[in-house]
Amino acid sequence: MTMQPLSGRRRAYDRVLRFLLYFCATLTCALLIFIIGYIFVRGLPHVTWEFLSTEPSYINDTIGILPNITNTIYIVVVTLIIILPLGVGAAVYLTEYAKNQKLVASIEFATETLTGIPSIIFGLVGMLFFCELLGLQASLLAGSLTLVIATIPTIIRTTQESLKTVPQSYREASLGLGSGKWHMIRTVVLPSSIDGIVTGCILAIGRIVGESAALLFTAGMGMSMNDFFGSVSNFMHSSGSSLTVALYVYARERAEFDVAFAIAAILMLLTLIINLAASLVGRKLKKK
Repeated sequence: MTMQPLSGRRRAYDRVLRFLLYFCATLTCALLIFIIGYIFVRGLPHVTWEFLSTEPSYINDTIGILPNITNTIYIVVVTLIIILPLGVGAAVYLTEYAKNQKLVASIEFATETLTGIPSIIFGLVGMLFFCELLGLQASLLAGSLTLVIATIPTIIRTTQESLKTVPQSYREASLGLGSGKWHMIRTVVLPSSIDGIVTGCILAIGRIVGESAALLFTAGMGMSMNDFFGSVSNFMHSSGSSLTVALYVYARERAEFDVAFAIAAILMLLTLIINLAASLVGRKLKKK
């Protein structure tokens, strides 16, 4: 059976669509490269060792972002410690254990709704609940708990979709060899879906590092160092601004745009390092 050649009109139509696809892809990449390049060109010349390793001081007339870097790392670590067990556990329950489809549909609808809520709403709720009702005040812990609520839907949905991609034959083969339900999930299902879990983790990290509106209400705007290892109570109740909050303060309130672009460059590099580390951990776990 010979294929009929395409008509001239159909060939022209295909060429136009192909051109539009290439144009959209090129435009997207160009915009990304432009934004990254512009931030690095404006920000990297102002990044010095003193800028990275000191605290801001009016007495010494210095501008440093070391407290903001440590606060950002604290918030990322604490938030991930909480959301990974909760998010992955909820996804495993919804995919492997839940029998009531109406309940599953309701939870999925709730997670999708939470994903679309503006971050400023999370900040307001976090301020009223964690800071006022629970008495945590404006602190790094209150900011971390607020971001847990904001990012846990991402972990649940990405993990759940990844679990659904594991072939049913894997489960049946494991159960047929005598494995229990949990043993099958732990040794077969979760290792096979580690890519999706890591993807959800990377997306959550991006949301945490880039968040500013919610942290303005809950974590505060403190610019001093918080010694987490010296005193857990001090960490729980100390105000601290992340890199995004510091960027807002320097750009919007102090009009020091050179410092703001330097913070933006550091923020992008920090995000890249964290994402690469998460991908490396995911590959190690997959090999095991």
